[in-house]
Amino acid sequence: MSAIPNKDQVRVLIDRVFVNGVPHNVALGIELVDFEPEFLELRLPYSDKIVGNPETGVIHGGAVTTLMDAGCGGAVMIRLGKPMRVATLDLRIDYLRPGKRGEDLICRAECYRVTKNVAFTRGITHDGDPSDPVASCAGTFIIFRGDK
Repeated sequence: MSAIPNKDQVRVLIDRVFVNGVPHNVALGIELVDFEPEFLELRLPYSDKIVGNPETGVIHGGAVTTLMDAGCGGAVMIRLGKPMRVATLDLRIDYLRPGKRGEDLICRAECYRVTKNVAFTRGITHDGDPSDPVASCAGTFIIFRGDK
């Protein structure tokens, strides 16, 4: 029987699988901020390369979607407690307001329920104040049990 991984080992695994293991996440510069068994936080650094409207400086919604999808998928991995392949079944995002020009976005996601084959998640993305989110989401992920 293998030992229970410590937080540093889990951080390396999350970085390898959900941050650096997905080329789109690498291209956007998504970074792991923090995690606990109850949540995962990722950062999307502000960059002119991902701005959707140069006049306003607002980050493109596709980049926000990628951040939230990665955050929720990572939260599933944290909840499962071991590396398992998962895929997004559904991800609903409500854009609540534009992000502020020049500010990084932080996604805080949680996996609040797991069944045999499906995990349920929710999250928010903010630009500095979690009580004033830029977007919120709810997602479901299929769990591929038994895959190597």
